[in-house]
Amino acid sequence: MATALVDGPDALTGGKDAPEAVVVRFAGDSGDGMQLTGGQFTLSTALAGNDLATFPDFPAEIRAPQGTLFGVSAFQINFGSTDIETAGDQPDVLVAMNPAALKTNVPALKAGGLIIADSGEFNKRNLEKAKYDANPLEDGSLEKWQLLAFDISALTLEAVKPFGLGNKEALRCKNMWTLGLALWMFDRDRQPLIDWLNAKFKKNPVLAEANVAALNAGHAYGETAELSGPLKQYHIAPVESEPGLYRTVTGAESISLGLVAGAQLAGLHMFFGGYPITPASSILHNLAKLKEFGVTTFQAEDEIAAICSAIGASYAGQLGVTSSSGPGIALKGEAMGLAIMTELPLVIVNSQRGGPSTGLPTKTEQSDLYQAVYGRNGDAPIPVIAARSAADCFDCAIEACRIAVQYMTPVILLTDGYIANAAEPWKVPDPATYTPFPVTFLEEANGPDGKVLPFARDEKGARPWIKPGTPGLMHRIGGIEKNPGTGNIDYSPASHQIMTDARKAKVDGVAKSIPAQDVTLGDETGKLAVVGWGSTFGPIHQAVRRVRRKGLSVSHIHVRHVWPMPENLGDLLKGFDKVLVPEMNTGQFKTVLRDQYLVDAKPLNKTSGQPFTIAEIEAAIEAALV
Repeated sequence: MATALVDGPDALTGGKDAPEAVVVRFAGDSGDGMQLTGGQFTLSTALAGNDLATFPDFPAEIRAPQGTLFGVSAFQINFGSTDIETAGDQPDVLVAMNPAALKTNVPALKAGGLIIADSGEFNKRNLEKAKYDANPLEDGSLEKWQLLAFDISALTLEAVKPFGLGNKEALRCKNMWTLGLALWMFDRDRQPLIDWLNAKFKKNPVLAEANVAALNAGHAYGETAELSGPLKQYHIAPVESEPGLYRTVTGAESISLGLVAGAQLAGLHMFFGGYPITPASSILHNLAKLKEFGVTTFQAEDEIAAICSAIGASYAGQLGVTSSSGPGIALKGEAMGLAIMTELPLVIVNSQRGGPSTGLPTKTEQSDLYQAVYGRNGDAPIPVIAARSAADCFDCAIEACRIAVQYMTPVILLTDGYIANAAEPWKVPDPATYTPFPVTFLEEANGPDGKVLPFARDEKGARPWIKPGTPGLMHRIGGIEKNPGTGNIDYSPASHQIMTDARKAKVDGVAKSIPAQDVTLGDETGKLAVVGWGSTFGPIHQAVRRVRRKGLSVSHIHVRHVWPMPENLGDLLKGFDKVLVPEMNTGQFKTVLRDQYLVDAKPLNKTSGQPFTIAEIEAAIEAALV
């Protein structure tokens, strides 16, 4: 990793051999532009042909007091010449823009790792805000790491001095100076970033020139003799990839594209009703840019209006979609019941975050599984799908659309804050490889003597989709229980029993149309199955790969269809002596597996707001096999 950056056989991870991957973390105040810096470094890394995974980590406060510990924003990227599936356990390089950023992030830095610190920010006031009694750059407390401290602030001011900016505006270019240094360290091309800056500040060419000057100054600083002693430039080879068109995507971008693709495969226009909430808001932002694909976006006044507008769109013959995070999903609960009762297609995206209540708005968690599977009044079954990565969101969104229209049901698509914000390379698929699932609307009476039976069912258990206003097909629809055929209001005991059973059977029947569960890595029987869902995929996969290299009998099973689950999953789990379920909650999927299959699944739980590390899961696997 940063091994090759530092001379000497014991530097960082040791030796001068080419590393397969490097983990870099940028950290500073939420106003220092760390997310922007990380995002643009990600772009340059993708253009260099490396595989990558990112982890943006920012505070919940809109703008915490400058220099404080709770105002630190960080961006971590793991990139290399091999397949990358996580954002990395421990950074090899930490770029700390102030004392608070250093104190918050340095415990995660690998022993022997490299700290690059802006010494210009380590003044008495900032040290006090970060709860430092002494300057860590000078007191020897960082001796287990390699330290490179210089006055980035002063160097930035000098670089942009010709452009006549005020001191505050000039210091905002620090992130570009830092990015320039990082581009030099890893032999990255500056031109795409220069083009991006000129486009971003097209209306203010002075700011564009100042930021470009800061970028170039940071890059030039890396070339000086001052840095040639402790550091050297390093080039990481591109990863071997299949030929094709690639781009980086975040989970929110991938879901948005997948929803549009799903609507087109169904032959429908799409209506998205949403309300801003972290970390789901980006889906609305992305879909608003795709109007030319038959997408209508609507920012409602609240969560309830958002989902009800989407239900109305589905009633009218479009594909209704809504999204939120845990608190907003709770508010949508009654309307979900309406969509279940009216049996209309609807896609509900839940970008999970830490809870309960407002909880951890900007941190990740998987604690809404119970809410998705069970969390509505009455017997209200909904199919639930969980995406495992940013790129996987595309296919999961298409699958959610397919199930929704083929089974006339709401579908919940689970992601989380990590997936929503993280970026990774994505090979743009060939549209011809996807099988269309065109919708057929009922256009003539489907009952005897010209009667309309809006709740007659096909072989999947789905009722017909009738556009309002279709001549001769007037029908009643609503939230009160209805007659199994005619749809007339009928809350007799017999009707409610029949309709409850029919709705359950329809959702249970979804399992017949989903692929059999495979073993993601390993054998189909053995001593231990590590079962995951959602964003735990990367660390589980890497941990299982490591322990299998040690000769341990461990397999990885990752479940996409959380409800209903694949028909063969129970038999598959019973082929293992033990089952371990890592989750970023207190054990929710573990409970579902125990309930459905009577297997003695054991939990591995984490609710810190941070993703699992590979090392955590590896240690749990070894402990489980003792």
